[in-house]
Amino acid sequence: MATDRPRRRAVLDALRAATGPLGVTDIAERLGVHPNTARFHLDALTTEGTVERTVEQPSGPGRPRTVYAPRPGMDRGGARGYRLLARILLSRLASDGPDARASAAQAGREWGRYLVERPAPSSGGVTGEEAAGRLTALLDDLDFAPEPSGDVIRLRHCPFLELAEEFGPLVCDVHLGLMQGALTELGAPLSADRLEPFAEPGACVARLRHA
Repeated sequence: MATDRPRRRAVLDALRAATGPLGVTDIAERLGVHPNTARFHLDALTTEGTVERTVEQPSGPGRPRTVYAPRPGMDRGGARGYRLLARILLSRLASDGPDARASAAQAGREWGRYLVERPAPSSGGVTGEEAAGRLTALLDDLDFAPEPSGDVIRLRHCPFLELAEEFGPLVCDVHLGLMQGALTELGAPLSADRLEPFAEPGACVARLRHA
C-alpha cells in the first residue's frame, strides 16, 4: 500500500544505518512502532529482495534470533529511465551524420546474430522456410507481433514506436539489422532485403529475398 512506503523506507534506512544486522525488536524500538508492524515491513522488504534475512545463532543458551540486513548493492526499487537512456544514445548516434544509419544497422546485425542459436554443423543447415519461421519466432519474442506471408513479414507492433517516430530511420535500421544478423547466423538461404516503415495501415513491412 502507498501509505506503507514511508514507514518501509524508514525501516530500510534504519538497517542501513546500523553497524550490523538487526532483529524485529531492534527495529521496533528504533522507530517506536509495534514489533508486528516492524515484522510486516521487514518481511515485505525481504520479499522485494532489498533485505536479507538470516538466523543468528546465540552465543549461549537461548533460541536462535532472526535478523535482517540490507542486501549489498544499490536499492533495486524505484522507477527506471530506459527510454531516456535510449534517446541519449540515439541522439549521440544521430550526430554521426552520414555514418549513423550504417552504424545503427551494424549494431542490429550484431544483436541479431547474438539472439538466435546457430544450427549444429551436423544438421545440414536450415531451409528458407525454417529460417523464416525462426526469424518470425524471434520477432514475436521481441514483441513485433509478426504476420508472415510468403516473402513478406508484416510487423503489427513496434516495441520502440515512440523512438521510431522521433529518430525515424535509425531505429528502423536497427530493426532491419536484427533480421539480417539473425538470418546470417542461421546460415539461411535468404536475407532481409528491406524494411518499409509504416508501409500499410497498422504495419511495417519486412521483405525477404532468396539468395
